Amino acid sequence: MREEEKNKLNVDIYGQQYRMVGKASTAHLRAVANYVDEKMRQIAGGNTRLDTAKLAVLSAINIADEYFRLREEYDELLRILEEEEKKME
Repeated sequence: MREEEKNKLNVDIYGQQYRMVGKASTAHLRAVANYVDEKMRQIAGGNTRLDTAKLAVLSAINIADEYFRLREEYDELLRILEEEEKKME
């Protein structure tokens, strides 16, 4: 990937500055950073004694759980669509 194909963006996640670099649009990069920041703040609100590292890991676990659940739902929808297509043949 050439350097000019990448978007770069400085973001704030839980009070820390990060430089994000990726092929996605800056709007997408900002949305991802905001989601992580919101998730960390949500978890911190209920667990005021967590240090930042533990908070980051718990946030990652929660986000991974959301991803896996959505992936399962997506796979199930694909399976249903395939069954419906077979019925129509």
